[in-house]
Order: sequence, then structure tokens, then C-alpha cells
Amino acid sequence: MVLWVLFLCCFVKESLSLQVYEKSKEEALSFMENAGEKYKIELIQELNDAEQISFYKQGEYEEFCAGPHISNVCQIKAVKLLSVAGAYWRGNEKNQMLTRIYGISFPKVSQLEEYLHMVEEIKARDHRKLGKELGIFTIFNEGPGLPVFLPKGMILKNLLIDYWRKIHCRDGYVEISTPIMLERSLWETSGHWDFYRDSMYSLKVEDDDYAIKPMSCPGGMLVYKLAPRSYKELPMRIGELGLVHRNEKSGTLHGLMRVRSFTQDDAHIFMREDQVMDEIQGVMRLIDEVYQKFGFSYEIELSTRPEHSIGSDEDWQLATEALEKAVQGMDKPYVINEGDGAFYGPKLDFHIKDSIGRTWQCGTIQLDFQLPQRFDIDFIGANGEKHRPIMLHRVVFGSIERFIGILLEHYAGKFPAWIAPVQIKVLPVSDKYND
Repeated sequence: MVLWVLFLCCFVKESLSLQVYEKSKEEALSFMENAGEKYKIELIQELNDAEQISFYKQGEYEEFCAGPHISNVCQIKAVKLLSVAGAYWRGNEKNQMLTRIYGISFPKVSQLEEYLHMVEEIKARDHRKLGKELGIFTIFNEGPGLPVFLPKGMILKNLLIDYWRKIHCRDGYVEISTPIMLERSLWETSGHWDFYRDSMYSLKVEDDDYAIKPMSCPGGMLVYKLAPRSYKELPMRIGELGLVHRNEKSGTLHGLMRVRSFTQDDAHIFMREDQVMDEIQGVMRLIDEVYQKFGFSYEIELSTRPEHSIGSDEDWQLATEALEKAVQGMDKPYVINEGDGAFYGPKLDFHIKDSIGRTWQCGTIQLDFQLPQRFDIDFIGANGEKHRPIMLHRVVFGSIERFIGILLEHYAGKFPAWIAPVQIKVLPVSDKYND
């Protein structure tokens, strides 16, 4: 390792500029065969015959690589080698084991020191470690991605739910609970079967196809349709603490942050067109109140129409402009996140910032013209005619499980008194306890 660092220092002093150029697949294969690079040859052989392949060159050394790279090696300043690990070629244990060296570089020593301090903070605040030490949650080998809350964790979870219920009751929400699974036809109507099926668990019930819900909105639509609705009933704010399941890949699972089962503090608001602005801004104020309660600052992203979506261009434009005007009307800064909206509508995503500067996407407000059309829901207007309501999907915590994970890391396990599972401990202090 010491020799590697000395070599790097000499290499940096040469101040070599990096040049990028392209070769055809045939030229690239010939180059790598002469260099004896069998692994690079394998990668190149899988590329399209007509594809131009990027190469990088510094001094006399040149290499096939997708890049990008720094423009000159002199930009490598404060360097730290982090670790050395073995890695099977292409992640296949049947292949040869290679050596992978992890390192990092910053323009200034102070930035490197700040980064290394952050790494240590992240390790110390790891919610998986703290969750185990504090008796908050566990995940059994028999249920990867399916968190189990222990008694102290349930105290914390229930306190968050009690707070959620209190502020939503105050703001005119009613609460419902919809089934954990529903027939395939419902998910086809909502569009989830076509656009979200890979993330859904499905099963057979007496030869009929069912799906375990990945989100609660289709059930909420059925509740709305139970009775004729009048314009006087709108806005109708319906909340649900729904247990949802999503088929996450095992390699992406991470404590409470990425799970297969979680409680989503969902709510759906059915409204008239003239109520859209007030309702969006009302939810924004609610989200702001909750995040301030926990000491979080946050950033807002406006996510626009994705490549795979439903609905007309006109509907998407109207919905996107409405969200944008609502944020501007609240005098909140925001950035545009192109193409990351839900398949049925654009959305505002709220990214909270924790005590060590990391951001986490939690709250969201999605403006939806599409599901009311697909489910053919309506209300009777003041003129006695049927009208189509507009719908807001919104969460504040996002996932209660994930929010607890964030709180564990934000407070390093030292919760505010009002949600602390252990309020007080009595420690006897006396000479007779010295043993």
C-alpha cells in the first residue's frame, strides 16, 4: 500500500493531461489483444458492432474505458486509500477473484478530513446498529426486507402514528383502511398492472389473479365510488396508514431504508378545479409543520412526465403548471427533476436534510388527472351536472419505517423526549453498589 502511494505521488507530479478518443470495435479488440487484456476483450465483444468505443490516454498509457475522468492528473491532491477487497470478475463466484482498490481524492486536505469525519459519523449513526442496540427493530433471516418492530420500537412507531392522526384530524382528514390485496382487474384499471407490475407481488385466489398492494390509491378510489358525491363534499380528504409491499431486489435491501413491507402514511384528496391551489398549498404547510417538528430543513423537487406514462399532453401540462404555481405562491425554492414523475402525474418531492447533511426523499405531492378518469368517478356540481374531480396523492413521512430509520441516524439514537421509547432510567449511586 505504501509503495502504491509513492507511485501515485510520482505519477501526479508528471502533470499528464488525459485525452479521449474513439476506436471501432475491430480496432479496440485488436488493441486489447496486443495488450493481453482478456477481461477488456470480453467486455468489448459484447458491444454492438457499429458502436464507437471510448479510449483514454495519459502519457504512454492508454485504456478502453467508459469514463469520465479528470482532465489532468495534477488535480489529484489529498488522497486516501480506503480499502482493498476481493471481487469476482463480473460478480460471478465461478470466475477468477480480482483485487479491487478503493480510494478517494479531494482538491484540499480539509475536504478530505471532512469526508473522513462524515464516514465515521455515518458508521456511528447506522440505524441498523442503533436499532439493535436500542431494541427498536430487527429483521429475521426468514424475512429479508420485512422489518419486525420490538416493544420499544412499537412505542416509537405508535407515537408517530398518534401524532399523524392528531394533525390530520385537525386538518379535516377522515381515515380508512383498505385490503392488503385486491383483484388484478383493479390494478389493470389503475394502470399499475402495466406500469408497476415488476414491483408487485401477485398470487392466485380460487383461480383468480390478485395482487398485494404496493400503494393504497386504488382502494381509495373504490371508497370514493361507494356513494354519489356532491360539490359541497369537496374537498374530500381521505387518509390511510396502509401496509404495502414492494418486490425490491435482495441486493438493494438496507435496514429500514429499503424494505419489502412498510406502512405508508398515504392520503388522497378529491377536489374541484377551483380548489387545487389551496389543497396543494395546504399539504405543503402540513409537511413544513411536521418537518419543523423534527428539526429538518428540506429541499423541493418538481418531477415532470416520465417516458412511460398515461394521459394527454394537455393534462400533464396543466398538472405540472399547477404544482409549479403552488410552490411559487408559497415562495419556496425548488428544482426541476425532468422525467421522474409518477406514471399518472407530476409530483413535488420533499428531500429532508439530516444533522450530518445527507438528504432523504420523504414527502411527496402528486397531482393526478388520470385515475379519476380511469375509475370514472364524478361529483354533482352546483349546476346539477356531473363533473370529474381532480385528485392529490400525498404522503408526509413517506414510509413510517424509513422515517424511523432516518430519525435514528439524525438523532444518533438520542430521540426528543416526546418520542423517546425510554423516558427515564433510575441509576442507584451508593458505595454498596461498587462491586
